[in-house]
Amino acid sequence: MSSGPQDAPTEQDGVLDLLGLLAYASLTGFFRLTDDAALSLALSDKTALAEMAVAEFGHYQLLRARLEESSADPEAAMQPFVAPVDAFHERTAPSDWLEGLVKAYVGDGIAADFYRTVAQVLEPKTRDLVLAVLADTGHAEFVIARVRAAIEADPRVAGRLALWARRLVGEALGQAQRVAAEREPLARLLVGSDADQLGNIGRMFARLTDEHAARMAALGLTSS
Repeated sequence: MSSGPQDAPTEQDGVLDLLGLLAYASLTGFFRLTDDAALSLALSDKTALAEMAVAEFGHYQLLRARLEESSADPEAAMQPFVAPVDAFHERTAPSDWLEGLVKAYVGDGIAADFYRTVAQVLEPKTRDLVLAVLADTGHAEFVIARVRAAIEADPRVAGRLALWARRLVGEALGQAQRVAAEREPLARLLVGSDADQLGNIGRMFARLTDEHAARMAALGLTSS
């Protein structure tokens, strides 16, 4: 029998944390896209968003299957992230359809950048799964087209949406930083056992903020 502490966090614990977080994010993404589809006025928009929602649920199913394959309880793996993910969405509830689209593109984009960074340290099978579920399902092109059309129709929309996007980035980075700080296995997966874990995480999030500028430019919005 091992004489080491039975509850010491391991790299596998960090992997399960990441899969649990991604699984719950995919599940909530499915519900959000379904809601957005219901709010859409054009039938073509309803169809496009419904297809994206189906893709998100497919991602959830893949992640759930991977957790089960790892002999983990999917609900238990997701549970630590229910409150923080739900709290983020409560604090960033959009006031209209355009804000909802920007939230999905900007907020989810920052999260995807974060997960892709983490994925680089995973073993190939898990890394490929994470990158697959983060692949764009057509949402980016859809959002860019709709937001740019709205700005062309009414240029005043750009200022409001730019402010909203900046708020989303701050909330998303702050939430992700809190989750990483509170979940030691996930933090160790991110930066190893370095004594300056929080400092390393902070620098990583600073890089994510820099990468965000291109996404804002694609929307026709300023990032500062």
